[in-house]
This record gives sequence, structure tokens and C-alpha cells, in this order.
Amino acid sequence: MIIGIDKLDFYIPNFYVSMTDLAKARQIEPEKFTIGIGQTKMAVNPVSQDIISMGVNAAQNMLTEEDKKDIEMVVVATESGVDHSKAASIEIHSMLNIQPFARCIEMKEACYSATAAIQLAKDFLSNRPDKKVLVIASDIARYGLNSGGEPTQGAGAVAMLISHNPRILTLNDDSVAHTTNVYDFWRPTSEKYPVVDGALSKDAYIDSFNTLWNEYTKRTKYGLNDFESFCFHVPFTKMGQKAFKTILSENVEDSTKNRLMDAYQDSVNYNRDVGNIYTGSLYLSLISLLENHEFQDDQKICLFSYGSGAVGEIFSGSLVPGYEKMLDKERHLDMLKSRKELTVEEYEHFFNRFDNGEFDLEQELTQDPYTKVYLDSIEGHIRNYKQQGNES
Repeated sequence: MIIGIDKLDFYIPNFYVSMTDLAKARQIEPEKFTIGIGQTKMAVNPVSQDIISMGVNAAQNMLTEEDKKDIEMVVVATESGVDHSKAASIEIHSMLNIQPFARCIEMKEACYSATAAIQLAKDFLSNRPDKKVLVIASDIARYGLNSGGEPTQGAGAVAMLISHNPRILTLNDDSVAHTTNVYDFWRPTSEKYPVVDGALSKDAYIDSFNTLWNEYTKRTKYGLNDFESFCFHVPFTKMGQKAFKTILSENVEDSTKNRLMDAYQDSVNYNRDVGNIYTGSLYLSLISLLENHEFQDDQKICLFSYGSGAVGEIFSGSLVPGYEKMLDKERHLDMLKSRKELTVEEYEHFFNRFDNGEFDLEQELTQDPYTKVYLDSIEGHIRNYKQQGNES
């Protein structure tokens, strides 16, 4: 039984703010953002882009009509839910015109839940050889203006089609998960923004990785040289690097260290220009790795997923020969490069309007070919979506 990622794509809103400009506006040395946490740009979402519209924008280009007939479950992983009861996947299922006899759910556990969704999809498909599962990781990371977490904000969505006989990455049967009760990052239902213990959050992330790596190597007998590369959840690009360096000890050959760290830099190319997208961060990193690193057939990638609170998981995937044919690097680079830069003042205006639900579609809707679906209005607590070019 071979199950894994058959297709994957992502969507990032068409606005960003320079981290250098943001640092200057906050009277902080720019290097603390660009070097200290390793971020260059931060994606900014308008009011008209929520987790549902971003999820649709991420998925719609990769799905064929045949896929929509074969999808039997849609799972949205998010910590930016728009409803305490109704799953975002129901709206996405409808807008993508997926066949009606499908299961739709929403999953939550901080930044980890997309990995839980993938493992659920894998189990679900184990006795359904002709079916597929659509997993969407969609989030908006918001900490507040002038807050300590502000430079690690971001927004975006990653869509993955899980199936038998995948054409990108086979999911191996070697996952190890670990749970510990820690208050490093959480958002009570009464609070608009998360509560964060920054120092504890970094320590908990590194502790989770080390605990899992030790257990994973014990169970699988794998070591660093069994993998061509590692892929991390990256709330900011230096976070994964800090954790990774804890196992690249003096006993590891320099050639291995250099090879793995070079691959790590390839994996965070896109995240550096996007910021934190919570549940999607690991999988945006995976796309960046696949599109910027040279692999040979059947090489393995080790993935570390982490969600504050805390749940972590290490698992691996084996590349499928010809995987590069399923990628669209040129389109992804164009999407990132063609975004509109906001001044810090404009970014703050976007941020406040989002909190207040104040639409300004004339300003928000741009002519980029990637933003096809948008939130048009909220009336009577019902969210109304439209497709650009089909507003009537």
C-alpha cells in the first residue's frame, strides 16, 4: 500500500510589508528581523481573504474534475477558524464543486493539525484504493501591532491531495508523535490575539524536536545520513535552524552538516518572504525544498511538525521519480514576486480594518491571476464569497 502526496499547491495574499521597513518603524535594528529571525517580507491579508478563500485559491488550480469526483474527505487544518461550529471545509467543498458524498471536518492543534490531517487521510485511504483526500492548511498569524510577535506574522494556505500511488511524496510508516502539556503559546476564546511566552515557546519547540528525534532514531534505527534533507515547521526561519543544529553535533562529519544545512536553506526560501502561516508553514517549507533543492530518485526527507501546547511529530517521505513534473516553481515565484508592497502605514490600516471587518474591495482586489476567490461581505453572520470576473 503506497499512499502519499499526489499534488500540492499554495496561495499567499497579494500584499506584503518589508521587514526592514517594519523594523525601522518600530525603532528596531533591521538586522534583528532580517538576520536575527531570518525574515525578509511578511505577507499581509486584506479583509477579503480569510482561511476559506485562501484555501480555495490554494486548491482550485491543482484539482481536475476527476479529482473532485474521487475526493471522499476534505479536511481543513487551522487555528484561525471563522466559526466555532461550522467547519471551514464545508464552504471550501462547496466552492470547489467536490462531489456531495464527502466527509468534511476542521481540525485544531496549533500549528500541528495539518500533519494530523495527513495521517488521518492516510488511515482513511488504507481501505479505499480509488479515493482521495483533500487536506488544506490555512491560517492567518496575528499578534497585534507593536507586539513582540508582530515580526512573525503572516498569512497563506497550502493544499495537498492525498492518494494512493502518489506522484510527489510517499508517506512512510515511521511516524512518531509526542504530547506534553505546556503553555508556550495559546489563545483563549475570550482573546483576540494569542498569549505567548516567547522564551518558553522556543525551548518547547527545541525540546519537542530533540525528544522526538531520539525516540524516532531508537524506533527506526535511522540516522542523519539516511536522509537527503530535513524539513521543519518554521514560525520564523531561524527557529528550525536552531533546533536542527542541536543534533548536528561535533560527532557529525562536516560534509554531512554542510549538505543538510544547505538543504535547510533551500527549504525556507519561500517562508522567508511570507512569514508564519501556522498549520501551513511546514508544508510551504516542503514546497520550497522540492522546488529549490536537487534530489535524486527515491531519496528521503525527514519532516518535523510542531504545534504549541504541545504536540510534535517526526515522520518521513520518499520522493517519487518524476516528482518535479508535478511542481510549478515558475508560477509560485511569480506569485511571490508580483505581490504589492505596502508601506507600514498601509499595513497598519489593513490590520485594523481586518480586526473591525471593514471591507474596502476597491483597494483590496488586485488584478493578479492568483487571487480568484474572495470574501465579498458578511451579512447576518453569513459569509458571502465571489469569484473575480464573476461578480454578478
